[in-house]
Amino acid sequence: MLFFDRIKSLEAILATAEKKSLHRSLGPFQLTLLGIGAVIGTGIFVLTAEAAQKAGPSMILSFCIAGFVCAVAALCYSELASMVPVAGSAYTYTYAVVGELMAWMVGWALILEYAVGASAVAVGWSNHAVGLLHGLGVNFPAAVSNADALMAKVQMALGATPNPDLLTAAHTGGWINVPAVAISAAVTWLLVIGTTESARVNAVLVLIKIAALTLFIALTIPVMHAENFTPFLPTGAAGTFGAAASIFFAYVGFDAVSTAAEEVRNPQRNVPIGLIGCLAICTVFYLLVAAGAIGAIGGQPLMQGGVSLVPGSPEMAGRCVQVVASGALEPLVCSREALVHVLQTIGWPALGRLVGLAAVLALPSVVLMMMFGQTRVFFTMARDGLLPDKLASVHPRYRTPHVVTVVTGVGAMVAAAVLPVGRLADYSNSGTLFAFLMVAVSVMVLRRTDPGRKRPFRTPAVWIIAPMAIIGCLVLYFSLPLTAILVLPVWGGLGLLVYFLYSRKHSHVGRGLIEGNAEDQPPVPGV
Repeated sequence: MLFFDRIKSLEAILATAEKKSLHRSLGPFQLTLLGIGAVIGTGIFVLTAEAAQKAGPSMILSFCIAGFVCAVAALCYSELASMVPVAGSAYTYTYAVVGELMAWMVGWALILEYAVGASAVAVGWSNHAVGLLHGLGVNFPAAVSNADALMAKVQMALGATPNPDLLTAAHTGGWINVPAVAISAAVTWLLVIGTTESARVNAVLVLIKIAALTLFIALTIPVMHAENFTPFLPTGAAGTFGAAASIFFAYVGFDAVSTAAEEVRNPQRNVPIGLIGCLAICTVFYLLVAAGAIGAIGGQPLMQGGVSLVPGSPEMAGRCVQVVASGALEPLVCSREALVHVLQTIGWPALGRLVGLAAVLALPSVVLMMMFGQTRVFFTMARDGLLPDKLASVHPRYRTPHVVTVVTGVGAMVAAAVLPVGRLADYSNSGTLFAFLMVAVSVMVLRRTDPGRKRPFRTPAVWIIAPMAIIGCLVLYFSLPLTAILVLPVWGGLGLLVYFLYSRKHSHVGRGLIEGNAEDQPPVPGV
């Protein structure tokens, strides 16, 4: 039985964590702020324009759809995280319920969620930083602030028709995103220093972020116009669900809370609070901001032959350049800093720059939490022997997994340098949806195989909630662009090669090292 021959019991997982654990330093308030810091970010500051291009005004429904799927998934996460309060998130839960092979695939998929997601947020930060400098009279060279020209050249080299939009992007776009690389490097350094220090910085950034969004809502809601919501479904139901699949990225950070379970005081109580609390707060903000943006200036998509252009594509970039060059007002769907653009359009340019400044200050908290989640998953996989033991090394001074943090940071820098934010977000979502689906499956399996185990938090109506989470994940996955849909099986195939060539032979469970620490380093004093 390839799928079920290596199940790591919950007792073994908890024993492993106790013998080589991370420092428990996070309380409920800090944990909720970590969740909000991970969730509110690129999804609302940047992907608002991407969602409007896919769905127009119906992106409000898209936020509701994505939020609902995340809510039912969060209830499943809460039960498992309260039972298994250790690092690793969906990977750990799957290992305990379904077995090592599927756990490996989930952990491998989480790389798409966290590392690629961190790259997407870094690109979003770069867009706001460059826009803020432009507002202050400093023009950052386009050649080193985006990769539109590079992507256009690649598409034409692969045989794409050199239409006017593509040619415009090739001649006016950039080749590498230096600011995105820089912020990824800075966050990597901060995570090496330590979890507590990172959380303190994050708490300040979260407050700045909430203040900026509150200001935006207060200025845009009073000037909404009903006509801006017509037509409400310009791209039909397919566009609405497509936008929901992309907007899903705006919510995914909540599961980073569960990856921090091993560093939380009283995790049985505080992890569910952090998961559900941050999700509820963020959903209210998203709906109000989306309604304010569309209602204030409109958000109809740019079309070509009756079909909306693909957000983040060279063709889309080229069309936006042409629209602005014609003297027309830049549409919401073209803006790289959507909320700033809305405020400038309705007559609040100074406050728009303040919102841009808030994004520049606050988006690094999302990069931080995405990379935080990735390093903890890698750390746990290495602790189980599925990855080289060196990756599970804990810094003797900072007590953080410094080796895997640097490895993750380098990967995030490479992706952020050359890919657009929308494409990165969709790739990230494909891995996230698979992980969420496996969490829902694990909750149901564990209810059958171990019904008597203590559950500090129980998913209500689990036989309804968990199947709804599975169905929702599948619907959103197949609503992603084709390239993003294909990324998951291709990436998964590569992961299978790594598993059978290395991980299966080195697995602690497979070698009978049930507690998983026979070859680990000694516990760090004081941890």
